[in-house]
Amino acid sequence: MSIKIRMVKDQNTLLESRYEVTDAESFGQACADMFSQLRSKELCETTSIGAMMDMLNLNVLDVLDGATLSITKA
Repeated sequence: MSIKIRMVKDQNTLLESRYEVTDAESFGQACADMFSQLRSKELCETTSIGAMMDMLNLNVLDVLDGATLSITKA
């Protein structure tokens, strides 16, 4: 089944991606991919070496704190 996963925080979309999910393993991989994408996105948006070092020390779960995840059939 094709699904769309969307992460929203403070009414702003953090990420949105489509995945093919057939079982628990493929769903877990989709979530892991979103987690990795968010970390990469946050690192790319840093504007200085100091900010990058802070982001490397920041847990992605801190960024996700208060976010909602929605899953819809695509």
